[in-house]
Amino acid sequence: MSSKRYKELRKKVDPTKKYPLDQAVQLVSEMGGAKFDQTVEVALRLGTDSKQSDQNVRGATNMPHGLGKQVRVLVFAKGAKEAEAKEAGADFVGSDDLVKKINEGWMDFDKVIASPDMMVAVSKVGKILGPRGLMPNPKTGTVTQDVGKAVKECKLGKAAFKTDKASIIHCAIGKVSFGPQKIKDNLKSLLDEVIKLKPSAAKGIYLKGLTLSATLSPGIRVDMGSLEI
Repeated sequence: MSSKRYKELRKKVDPTKKYPLDQAVQLVSEMGGAKFDQTVEVALRLGTDSKQSDQNVRGATNMPHGLGKQVRVLVFAKGAKEAEAKEAGADFVGSDDLVKKINEGWMDFDKVIASPDMMVAVSKVGKILGPRGLMPNPKTGTVTQDVGKAVKECKLGKAAFKTDKASIIHCAIGKVSFGPQKIKDNLKSLLDEVIKLKPSAAKGIYLKGLTLSATLSPGIRVDMGSLEI
């Protein structure tokens, strides 16, 4: 990253200020100048207690405008489900053969889906997929009988998310080139899903803070009162 470019962008953003949502998405869409189309990411701080397992928030949402990248989907399936996955556009479909390749170091994929009967096989690579956030999970719709639908959603731009140890969700919501409205639409989709998943045990303010940023750009704090939720 050019320090000159970063300094110029920093002049645009006041780190002590919380911007109205419309101004924040406008600002983040102006964070160009890098040699590639930067990813726009949201950091959403929740009022949950990450030490309590029943307050961890995890899910997935379909982004109305996708995520701006080609998503390589791997599916663990056999028989009819294998054919269904291939027809839906999965890039890689198999079972024990894929387990072997992954154990040998192959990782040329972005999303992993499995039919429920394949989870015994998938567990053999759990220690590899888990730390990378790729382990299939029913909560994110990636362990399912409807593998065809899951493949299509991933290809269109389905974003999985979960709270970290600090009760913050980090999630990509598109590219700088999308422009303000598409970034805002995708953000709304994420917020709607996070609100639906509010744990009953969570007390007080649920959505506590939100920052938008691009890959090589400063963060933009958003005024929570300006969110249309």
